[in-house]
Amino acid sequence: MQLGTRWPVGGDVPERLGAAMREAIAGVEADVAHLDTSAWRWTLTWLESRPVAELDDGTVVRQRADGTVTVEEPVS
Repeated sequence: MQLGTRWPVGGDVPERLGAAMREAIAGVEADVAHLDTSAWRWTLTWLESRPVAELDDGTVVRQRADGTVTVEEPVS
């Protein structure tokens, strides 16, 4: 695993992420827009050269080997 970067919800998503990852992250942010996310951050890591973005609430946006992007909601 390789560490990437951190950024705040609503902040600039790293440009090196593909369009599908960026769209999925924007979708998650739209879903939590009604919450106070002012202290929440995304953490980007790279697993087997594929991006994994995790939100502080436990939501994970992941690009799979076939290029598809999935969003995994946190377990309550």
